[in-house]
Parts: sequence; structure tokens; C-alpha cells
Amino acid sequence: MTDTGKGLVLVVEDERPIADLVRLYLSREGYGVQVEHDGTAGLAAARRLHPVACILDIALPGMDGTEICRRLRADGDWTPVIFLTARDDEVDRIVGLELGGDDYVTKPFSPRELVTRVKALLRRAAVVSETDRVRTLGTLVLDPGRRTVTADGRALTLTATEFDLLAHLLGRPGRVFTREELLAAVWGYASHAGTRTVDVHVAQVRAKLGPAAGLIRTVRGVGYTADA
Repeated sequence: MTDTGKGLVLVVEDERPIADLVRLYLSREGYGVQVEHDGTAGLAAARRLHPVACILDIALPGMDGTEICRRLRADGDWTPVIFLTARDDEVDRIVGLELGGDDYVTKPFSPRELVTRVKALLRRAAVVSETDRVRTLGTLVLDPGRRTVTADGRALTLTATEFDLLAHLLGRPGRVFTREELLAAVWGYASHAGTRTVDVHVAQVRAKLGPAAGLIRTVRGVGYTADA
């Protein structure tokens, strides 16, 4: 384990050459890195070390990455999670996002792209501006400064990405955002990464909104809007 000023990133990857490469690139960017090679050890490390982010391979010995994420979320731990997946494992990617993952990168991947994803995710999770106005739509109240959301007076627990997606939609009620625009604005990368990520996160946000879910409307063939 290395410990530096930007915080510790936990990498759980059983392919050692990949794990070593990810460690190298993250270390170069000033992050501390803890590497584990099986799921059971990875979950224990996440609970013990409280990293700023977790990079989880989905296919792991002992316990897969989606199960690690599920158990962390069940503990109330909303540490940002990026999944590493095989290129053809769309079902695994969707399941991972539905369990509370924030992003995924498909193998083979560019280590620089992965580091960029980590940095973007941590920037989103850390941005707190007390001057941002509280956003209200129907029974929804979103406070960017405190990063809190209530619906019908009920406090919601959102991942960093779910919060930022909802905040972006509420920032301009009635404005229809394409999936590509949401990918660029919320995830910080271009449309070639795949728009299915947006659909899954919108579905997750709606599930958590409960009766207020209808405020987020699908515009067929275009994208999404928060009804004004």
C-alpha cells in the first residue's frame, strides 16, 4: 500500500499485470493505492481502509466485484465504485450499475482513461458549493451545498453519480438533455463510451424517487428532462 495526499484508491483485480499497471498510473497521479487480488480480501480492505474510490474487477475469485459493491452499499458505504469488465459482459455492467456502481471501464482499456475516470468521479464527489441554490421541483428538494435530496419529505441516499445526474436535470427544468450531453456533463467523457450507462442511472434514480419518479421524463429518441 502507498499513501499519498490525494487519498487511497482500492484496486481489486486478480490479473496481476493489469493490477500492477493500474497501480503505476494511479501512483503517478499522486494517489495512494492498495491492491487486492480476490474479492474476499477486497471487501475486507474496503471496510478497513475507507478508500476514496474502489476499482473492482467484476470477475474475481472468492467474491465477484458486484457482490463487493452490493455489500458495501448494504453497509451504507457509498464510496465511488468503478467496475472493470470484459467487453462482452453487458449484463454484468448493467447489474453492477444497478447495485450502486458509478462507472465502468471495459477491458482492454487505456490506463490513462481509467485514471481520468477516477479523477472525474472524485471531482464530482468532492464538489461542494454553499452558494449553489437549492433546487426544488414538485416534491423534490435538492441542496447542492449539502449534497442532500428529499422527495415527499423523505431523505434519499444517492451515489455521487446519481446525485450529479439529478442535479444536472433539475438545474434546467423543462430542458431536454440528450444521453450524449448527460454523459459529457455528468460523467465527463464522450458518447463513444456508450449511453446505456445513462439509462441505467436514470432508472436507479427513479427507483429511489418513488412517487416523485414521474418528474424525470423520458423523451423518446432524444433523452431525458425534469418536467417543469
